Amino acid sequence: MASFRVQFIISMVIATRDDMALIEAWRGGDNRAGSELFSRYFDELYGFFRNKVPTGDLAEDLVQQTLLSCVRHRDGFRGDSSFRTYLFTVARSRLYDLYRRRGKSEPAAGVSSLIDPGRTPSSLFRSEERRRVLLEALGRLSFDQQLVLELHYVRGFTGPQLVQILDVPEGTVRSRLRRARAALVQHIAGVDAKGVDDDEVHADLESWAGAVQEAAGLRGRGVL
Repeated sequence: MASFRVQFIISMVIATRDDMALIEAWRGGDNRAGSELFSRYFDELYGFFRNKVPTGDLAEDLVQQTLLSCVRHRDGFRGDSSFRTYLFTVARSRLYDLYRRRGKSEPAAGVSSLIDPGRTPSSLFRSEERRRVLLEALGRLSFDQQLVLELHYVRGFTGPQLVQILDVPEGTVRSRLRRARAALVQHIAGVDAKGVDDDEVHADLESWAGAVQEAAGLRGRGVL
């Protein structure tokens, strides 16, 4: 019984450490710290991969590949960015490695970075019709445009973090975001005759992101 209590206390202490403290403990040989670190992000990584590959099994494989890559190169993480940014940098790399192995530069037709949060109890969208129009327009964007919008709005990454994850200059990141929103305005006009302007698109993207975060349980868990 005493041993169980000690293990429970140790587990609780580990769970309250921040990412960098866990990384240092992990580097020092504490495998429980590494397990806690990965358990914090497993669900979010799975959600990131799941809508970009055909099956859940393949999404799980990509999560495992991402985590194993972090294990192999854990001493190479210098702490210049957050561990979460580093993790998504590796995740994006594993995703594009998969596409290249299959002779593609992006997913097969019908697979996208688009996430449909479904109906949410908080009614983050102004109307169900507004949600439908936005999702249909998002589905018409290129995969790269969908991805940069997801990483920025849903995952909450900002300019310097997107530079690292996407491995492109900051000017390119800004350009991709601007062009993705502009394309979305055009596609919404093709779906809804009333159309929208850039400010309305930004507000709708914020609503979409909030709905996805809520549906995935990312809010209130310290992930975002």
